[in-house]
Amino acid sequence: MTLVGWFQIILVLGVTTAAAWGLGVYLARLYSGERTFLTPVLAPVEGLLRRMSGHDGGEQDWRHYTLAMLAFNAVGFLLLYALMRLQGVLPVNPQGFGGVPADLSFNTAVSFVTNTNWQAYGGESTMSNFVQMAGLTVQNFLSAATGIALAVAFTRAFARSNARTLGNFWDDLVKTTLYVLLPGSILLALAFVALGIPQTLAGHVDATTLEGASQAIAIGPVASQEAIKQFGTNGGGFFNANAAHPFENPSQWSNMLSIFAMLLLSAALPFMFGRMVGDGRQGRALFIAMFVFLLAGVAVVYWAETAGNPLMTALGVDPAMGNMEGKEVRFGQALTALFVVVTTGLSCGAVNAMHASLTPLGGLVPLALIQLGEVAPGGVGSGLYGMLIMAVLTVFIAGLMVGRTPDYLGKKIEVREMKLVMLALLILPLVILGFSAVSAIMPMSLASLANAGPHGLSEILYAYSSGAGNNGSAFAGLNANTFWYNTTLGITMFLGRFAFIVPMMAVAGSIGAKLRIPASKGSFPTHGVLFVTLLVAVILIVTGLEYFPALALGPIVEQFLMLAGKTF
Repeated sequence: MTLVGWFQIILVLGVTTAAAWGLGVYLARLYSGERTFLTPVLAPVEGLLRRMSGHDGGEQDWRHYTLAMLAFNAVGFLLLYALMRLQGVLPVNPQGFGGVPADLSFNTAVSFVTNTNWQAYGGESTMSNFVQMAGLTVQNFLSAATGIALAVAFTRAFARSNARTLGNFWDDLVKTTLYVLLPGSILLALAFVALGIPQTLAGHVDATTLEGASQAIAIGPVASQEAIKQFGTNGGGFFNANAAHPFENPSQWSNMLSIFAMLLLSAALPFMFGRMVGDGRQGRALFIAMFVFLLAGVAVVYWAETAGNPLMTALGVDPAMGNMEGKEVRFGQALTALFVVVTTGLSCGAVNAMHASLTPLGGLVPLALIQLGEVAPGGVGSGLYGMLIMAVLTVFIAGLMVGRTPDYLGKKIEVREMKLVMLALLILPLVILGFSAVSAIMPMSLASLANAGPHGLSEILYAYSSGAGNNGSAFAGLNANTFWYNTTLGITMFLGRFAFIVPMMAVAGSIGAKLRIPASKGSFPTHGVLFVTLLVAVILIVTGLEYFPALALGPIVEQFLMLAGKTF
């Protein structure tokens, strides 16, 4: 680790925090129905869309809001699945790709609808330009908009008093897409093009190598997909290597801009929350708790990777550069560590193969961040509502332990809310550990492993953790493009997204219907250092109880074997 490296990390995070505060103010005005600087331009478009859809703009209770969200995503899944299956007869297919197999189409459709963007395929060798644009990129917008809309609905539950409604899903979806994701993605796409990322409908360019051989280099509409991929914390790159590919991430500037874009919306939502509930300190407390996990993860990965691999040092490799196997030398260890932690802490699998080249402890950090519930600071929307679920649990536990009223922002937390919170939290370990246990003993699933022993277990556990956490990154040693993994990971991604959302929205409906009572001396404080500390502690304890046996077995045993000088 070096001072220059830490300066790079702090610079990127500092600029992002400043921009996130301003964006949070903008989002609060937008979702509160106030006028923004884009209103004169986009309000006529929004009105036209409303008239075309026949939508009356009436508000919905939590059940109708949730049902509308589920119906919308079900239609999106079916359309994307059909596009991939019919790819061979659809236009804008310069590569001449045929239809995508059924199990892979199912896996990919669920993946992109749930904002997971898990890729069991090579983008440049499987998907046509039409499917990339009309299918995958569209879902990059809509899945991100869905997550933000749900976070806004949950925020209204705390902001309102004795309210039976949480807004309207269709309104929130249109506003998010039109006023947030589209403008941001257009600006990012133009910046990416200026930095050298391709944007074309051509399928490839022909080149002659230094040896005189001919080579077809895949290209396509990369910049536009890369923009919403990063801004919407989607992952799901145009190329198989994702952001490790030079056409997706050609320089230091594009790398830092990608990190900034991935962090911006997720970091802005806590500030939006504070402003909408009328207490900015609450938003800052959530933001600080999220970034405690992010900074801790960066510190561990940066240290582990710069310390190097003792097995390589024993063979005479200079350890000064650290563990650079599989890394991007042009970005350096500091920004590589930040990129890895941001992609996993943000529910954004923007780079895949690099995770497998981390040291065991370096690889443990992404796995732990995913299993924390993707709250560091999590995907767009999902990070905020996941953190709010943890905040509700924290005030309930802390309030009872010290004899204070368990309430959050004037809303009393009672038995009904806690039952729903625990239902939401227990879904993830059940899915992750259940499928991991079965896959660890089935011959057909073990045949997909490139590595045996602790590392093989880590690959299986990471895959299901990534799927349930809607992250989409992977250890490269697992061949997931099989019927077993395509099917079970698809189910995992579906349950990790929607089986968590339904009880979460029920919590929002219950809280929104309560009277908002001003804080008293008996209320537990939820905006200071004490609350942040307790929130972090509760997240760690809950995660440890749910995952620790499986979490520790793979990476920690692997680290021990490496330090002992043995291969695995």
